[in-house]
Amino acid sequence: MRNRARSIRLRIVLIYCLLVFIAITIIGVFIMSETEEYLRGTVRDNMNNAVNQGTLLTSLKNYEDLSLYREEIQDIVEAWGSTLKEEIFVVDPNFNIIAASNYHSGTSALGLLDEGLILKGLSGEKGESETALNTSGGTIPVMNMVFPVDEDKVLGVVFLRADLSSIDDAIENSQEIFLKAMAIALLVTVILGFLISRSITEPINHVTEKAQRMAQGDFSQEVSVKSQDEIGQLAQMFNLLRLELNKTLSQINSEKNKLETVLRHMADGLIAVDLEGRIIHANQAAMDLLKTTPEQVTNTDYDSLIDGVFYGDMTLANLREKATPGPQTESFETGGFIYTIRYDKFRDELDREAGLILIIQDITQRHKLENMQMDFVANVSHELKTPLTTIKSYTETMLDSCPEDPEISKNFLQIIDSEADRMARLVRDLLQLSRLEYKQEEMNKQDINLRELLESAVIKVWFQAQSKQQQVNRLYKESIVAPIFADKDQIEQVLLNVLSNAIKYTEPGGRIDIDLRMEGEQVLTRVKDNGVGIPEEDVSRVFERFFRVDKARSRAMGGTGLGLAISKQIVENHGGKILLDSKEGKGTAVTLQFPLAAHRGKRDID
Repeated sequence: MRNRARSIRLRIVLIYCLLVFIAITIIGVFIMSETEEYLRGTVRDNMNNAVNQGTLLTSLKNYEDLSLYREEIQDIVEAWGSTLKEEIFVVDPNFNIIAASNYHSGTSALGLLDEGLILKGLSGEKGESETALNTSGGTIPVMNMVFPVDEDKVLGVVFLRADLSSIDDAIENSQEIFLKAMAIALLVTVILGFLISRSITEPINHVTEKAQRMAQGDFSQEVSVKSQDEIGQLAQMFNLLRLELNKTLSQINSEKNKLETVLRHMADGLIAVDLEGRIIHANQAAMDLLKTTPEQVTNTDYDSLIDGVFYGDMTLANLREKATPGPQTESFETGGFIYTIRYDKFRDELDREAGLILIIQDITQRHKLENMQMDFVANVSHELKTPLTTIKSYTETMLDSCPEDPEISKNFLQIIDSEADRMARLVRDLLQLSRLEYKQEEMNKQDINLRELLESAVIKVWFQAQSKQQQVNRLYKESIVAPIFADKDQIEQVLLNVLSNAIKYTEPGGRIDIDLRMEGEQVLTRVKDNGVGIPEEDVSRVFERFFRVDKARSRAMGGTGLGLAISKQIVENHGGKILLDSKEGKGTAVTLQFPLAAHRGKRDID
């Protein structure tokens, strides 16, 4: 604040000084110019009067040829010129100096006097010029004037030359005096400007300090009015503003109680209705649910606005009656979405009932999650129940009948062992999926060449594909280097899962194409088969836990229904994506996207 005050004060002083400086400069230039013109005009008038009012020209007109009377003319010039300060020259038509007051008679005027001006005089015209005269003491400014001896006859001219150095010296002295006076005037102006600016900025600083305290919450500030000028009016308006602000804050405090109720219950959509049914406020989520606009909200009452949207007895009168004991909650379904509504009354500053607040929350996703949780529990129970039932059945059989045939006992034990392994796989996959989802699975990331890892996975499933006489085609170049920064074991698990699914759900003699390429900063692995495919309505669910398109067939093949869910979580934990494209009866294509590894200065990639 102080810096701003000093800035304004400095600007006022600078502007004030600048105006004074400009005014003094203009006045000084005008005075100097006029003085110089006056002094030169005085010299000019003296020279004109000396010739025009004297008898020199009259005397010279009596001579037919000036050169024949040099001595007489010299005497006349000397006698006449003794009363003048200017130099006088009488020059004939041949540019010879007939007589001169400075003893230059008998010499040529060429190079000594202004030839152009002499020619003008010889033509019968008067003339004037200013030239510089070079002397041993330096250059002297002079004023030249020429007068024809006889305007009708070319007898010669009278040439007068006056020294102007005294005028230039006077002007120079005047300029020095003026500059000194200007410096003194500017100094006085700075002092006066500072005092004037201070008288302006100090009241403004006072108002600013009060405003700053008000901004910090102290509304007891009052500015003293010391004048009736613009600054005094500003102080009066500040005091008026303080009073009006106190009134406004009192009104805002009343509204604050309503807003606190709204914020306390805020979830998604919000509608505030007064006792007459007018909608006080509806946020965007509520308007989207009601499929309405702000203009309709303003011009439509609550009961008309909810007609056809809220099902059940949701009129304002019924909601007020239900909310008498306190806040209430109801649920309804519309447009494929499930909503819950919580409503309560709000009161004004006098604790009187003022209206109703409705909070509308979309719980569709929560219902989906609850259903998924229920399905998950049911699936886990079912998956565990089958092997447990088998184990218990065979165990009870062996305990009850105790078969004597060792071969039968061995078969029973093998079945029990197989079902125990199945349970172990299920529990292992569940634990791994849980750790992956909660980022608890430890990863040993390193730079790896995805092509080499893909080659290793293909080799591991090669005999499985050969047993079904399937054709596995590598579409990528063997020399390709696809570096990614990842956990080698986890990525290999994903590749084996995708390849195994392709072999599992492709009929004998089918075809599986494997491609690997790089697009920009991504490494893409694509596994495409021409197997049974997936129905369009099931494609979006294949990554859900325990989801199987053909449950009986999948269980018969030994799957747990968690492979793709685990694979998806692993890929996403590595910053990648897993995409699936499938058509029933035509096959499935699975694409794995991984970010390209940053260059780390290693020459070899494992």
